[in-house]
Amino acid sequence: MRFPALAAFLLCVTAFANAQSAPQSAPWDYEGKRGALTWGKLDPAYKACSDGHEQSPIDIHGARLNKALQPIEFHYIGGPVTLEHNGHTIIVHVDPGSYIIAGGVRYDLVQFHFHHPAEEAVKGKLTDMDIHLVHKSADGKQAVVAIRLAEDRATPPNAVLAALWPHLPTKAGDTEKVTEIVNPGGLLPPDRGYWTYVGSLTIPPCTEDVRWFIFEQEVTLSRDQLLAFAALFKVNSRPLQDPHGRRIEASE
Repeated sequence: MRFPALAAFLLCVTAFANAQSAPQSAPWDYEGKRGALTWGKLDPAYKACSDGHEQSPIDIHGARLNKALQPIEFHYIGGPVTLEHNGHTIIVHVDPGSYIIAGGVRYDLVQFHFHHPAEEAVKGKLTDMDIHLVHKSADGKQAVVAIRLAEDRATPPNAVLAALWPHLPTKAGDTEKVTEIVNPGGLLPPDRGYWTYVGSLTIPPCTEDVRWFIFEQEVTLSRDQLLAFAALFKVNSRPLQDPHGRRIEASE
């Protein structure tokens, strides 16, 4: 009876050793020696960051109207969320259950996060910040809904941002639970017209074949909200990428 136990023990030790020696993704930053311009050289797994031809973000211009594009169906539910400072941004982790229907495909909401300044440009112009709502389909396809945020001192702050901002973790690795009900649907602009194209994740490993939906209408945030986020992340956005002739379509 000792031999099976010994074999199991050795198997566990081997598995642990393999896990400990498994290659880890290289650390990266937005600026400096490990900044966005060098991502493709930091790790072979990041090769798409430099060699890919469907990289994001891009400047939105010359979009073609496609009347066949259907409105995105949003099926978001409210609930408690957890905010995580991962060293690069604030990620808002949501409970399962929220999803969208786009192009006849269901994509489940995984998380959303923020960039300062915005990553998506429209005719060369960047807004103050943006939100990326990251979704995944049952077969592993990814879709990102981007909401551009612009400072507006006259308009009351967005209610969802107002609920999240007092809980922003200030140090990398910190998390904070928000127990009040937060519904990501409250982040969406009243006008749901959008631009869409095929791109990539905007952080390493810059995975391609990601469907992007960028709302045409901006959402406002207050100056205090902008300054509070900028104090944590001076710059956490990737520079614009070469579109390589990609087609950008507009829903309206």
